Amino acid sequence: MNAFPSALLKGYQNFMSGRYAGEAQRYRQLAETGQKPHTLVVACCDSRAAPETIFDSGPGELFVVRNVANMVPPYEPDGQYHSTSAALEFAVQSLRVKDIIVMGHGRCGGIKAVLDPHAEPLSPGDFIGKWMNLVRPAAEQIQSNSILTMAERQTAMERVSIRNSIANLRTFPCVRILEERGKLQIHGAWFDISNGELWIMDHVSKDFVRLET
Repeated sequence: MNAFPSALLKGYQNFMSGRYAGEAQRYRQLAETGQKPHTLVVACCDSRAAPETIFDSGPGELFVVRNVANMVPPYEPDGQYHSTSAALEFAVQSLRVKDIIVMGHGRCGGIKAVLDPHAEPLSPGDFIGKWMNLVRPAAEQIQSNSILTMAERQTAMERVSIRNSIANLRTFPCVRILEERGKLQIHGAWFDISNGELWIMDHVSKDFVRLET
């Protein structure tokens, strides 16, 4: 019989005696009344960039969607399976979130892969490669810029990908309409794993500005 990971069991015990004990009433209320998060965060599934940790959020505050390279695909009502689009639909139409944040991060493995012209598929299905096709045209442009170092290309592509996902968000009618009515705001953010810095995308210039702490 396979043993459940001991580190997770220990973590759960710490959670129950620590955070849960201190917020038990909050959890009971959420169980009885349902969730009402104020913000949807589209983040990478990288284990180093958890939004709940970065934003020090309590239970019920964030609705988080995580995938490889924190990407939002364009609106495609084609009858296929669309996990990120389904979560977006639920957050906007049912939960009525007020803000959507697309949060990228430094040293993203998905972005590194799309910038590597020699990257080999990890499996015959090449799921990551096909997923990263969402930003491949931009990656090819950045690859061709010989002036930039590899590290500079990586950071540039991580931020371009955030802008690309925000543009794709606005192809969803429910998002576009609510934003035009002033009932929904869209934001871009980039988290630097190495030093904890958070960079926020300016709504006008589209540049990323480091948040002062």
